[in-house]
Amino acid sequence: MEKQKYYISTAIAYTSSKPHIGNTYEVVLADAIARFKRLKGYDVYFQTGTDEHGEKIELKAKEAGIEPQAYVDQIAGEIKHIWDIMNTSYDRFVRTTDPHHEQVVQRIFKKLYDQGDIYLGKYEGWYCTPCESFFTETQLVDGKCPDCGREVHMASEEAYFFRLSNYQDRLMKYIEDHPDFIQPESRKNEMINNFIKPGLQDLCVSRTSFSWGVPVDFNPKHVIYVWIDALTNYITNIGYDVDHVSEEFVKYWPADLHLIGKDIIRFHTIYWPIILMALDLPLPKQVFGHPWMLFGNDKMSKSKGNVMYADDLVDLFGVDAIRYYVLHEMPFANDGTITYDLIIDRVNSDLANILGNLVNRTISMVHKYFDGTVCNKHVQEENDFEFISEIRTLDQRISEKMDRLEVGDALEDIINLLRRSNKYIDETTPWVLAKEEAKKDRLETVLYHLLEAIRVASTFLEAFLPETSAKIFHQLNSENHAFDFQENEVYQVNKAEVLFARIDKEEKLRDIKSV
Repeated sequence: MEKQKYYISTAIAYTSSKPHIGNTYEVVLADAIARFKRLKGYDVYFQTGTDEHGEKIELKAKEAGIEPQAYVDQIAGEIKHIWDIMNTSYDRFVRTTDPHHEQVVQRIFKKLYDQGDIYLGKYEGWYCTPCESFFTETQLVDGKCPDCGREVHMASEEAYFFRLSNYQDRLMKYIEDHPDFIQPESRKNEMINNFIKPGLQDLCVSRTSFSWGVPVDFNPKHVIYVWIDALTNYITNIGYDVDHVSEEFVKYWPADLHLIGKDIIRFHTIYWPIILMALDLPLPKQVFGHPWMLFGNDKMSKSKGNVMYADDLVDLFGVDAIRYYVLHEMPFANDGTITYDLIIDRVNSDLANILGNLVNRTISMVHKYFDGTVCNKHVQEENDFEFISEIRTLDQRISEKMDRLEVGDALEDIINLLRRSNKYIDETTPWVLAKEEAKKDRLETVLYHLLEAIRVASTFLEAFLPETSAKIFHQLNSENHAFDFQENEVYQVNKAEVLFARIDKEEKLRDIKSV
């Protein structure tokens, strides 16, 4: 039977500077979803990459005294390096300076122009250079950019425009007919009430005041608006072209999920669907605008000096500790927070005390009482049934939460099973059972139940903490990745090894401050 496909993408990272942990969270979140879908037997295509054109990059390259291409090559390399450090399993890392992508973008622009969706006019309005966006007076917030809060300036230039208004009713109907298209609900309401209902303005889709972009091939003094260039990466890199499409495109499009930051939801739920409608292509099934990761209570910014970088955090705590923190601590719809104190507390409480302690205790007892080999002797008591039921229902609970993109809650379900396993040890007191020869089969049954709980939890942890999952499976000496409780495994475990050492908080914070 052919596998069901699943296409997930992140927003492509802007190559203006090195990404901080808040930017990196998105690709780790996408990776957890992609890995989970693969666990569940899907044919997954996971795309990420870099957005490399625009006025801001032209200015940054000038400041650095190098050509824009050299500048984006350097930053794109840094971004890919960080995505790799975080152990993300993307299938393709795309770049918008790829010549093939640029050529298809030009042909898309020409097609939209030829069919009357794009026309030449003149633009006057408030322009935000960092966001590369024009705004009307009413869209400004306290006279500043509504997206980033920075200063805007009045700009006027000849430009091409996209007739968004022609598609307004069709887009509104699509959103109404597909209630899960924009998630979470608060973002959907914001788009409808703030942008669609007041009436869509025609969108400026070219610039003449800078040159670092994809040229309009039939009018080369214009470069194509960075958002048309960036958004179309989702189709150009799987083989879309205006006059033919590849087998890969037919197989994977429409995308199942565009995972993006909440600050760019407008581009993905208004401009992008309309571009696709104009190209007569199906729309992505879902756009999820995830919340931000804040440093304490503040948005991370270099000017505030509160930026944390993923590679530095991995050096301090290890990759799976950071993956665990960002996946577990980010709520579905509200901003999350990160500080060194909080990372240390979470590593100590969940990873060292609950997970690491359970695996270490259990494997050690299997060696101590049975020379490393146990099987299920089926000597069960009342408290076993509820425990086994928790193991058996983990799959359903996690699957339901992952379908709703409640990734932190799914991870908490795994931790709860591990927490319950530690409680089961306290309830069954293996060290007391070991004192009586007549209780030997009961003791072996208890340890078997614990090994199964660890094995099932580790099967799911593969999506979230892949390195840790592999280490646990090595200690279990098992290759069985079944999602359900197994009655008749034979375990011959390897020696116990520490998964996560407890961190001395004061000492660690001192070390961090001294760097």
